[in-house]
Amino acid sequence: MPSVDIWLSLSRKQCLDYYQGQVQQVYAQALDGRRVAFPASALSRVVGKDGVEGYYRLSFSSAGRFESLMKIAAPQR
Repeated sequence: MPSVDIWLSLSRKQCLDYYQGQVQQVYAQALDGRRVAFPASALSRVVGKDGVEGYYRLSFSSAGRFESLMKIAAPQR
């Protein structure tokens, strides 16, 4: 299963826009520079009270379809 690592930093308001269906896709830049997109519905599994922030791994099928979003590291503070 191919995967790509990304940094996400989304406010609670931005996540709400995704959750309410105002935005269907999330676009992010991978750590290696590639641009990737995944369904906004995937954020519902990782959003916290302040939004989403940290490093995440996107996994895709061999056909390039989104399969999962998993947190791999929290931001360093």
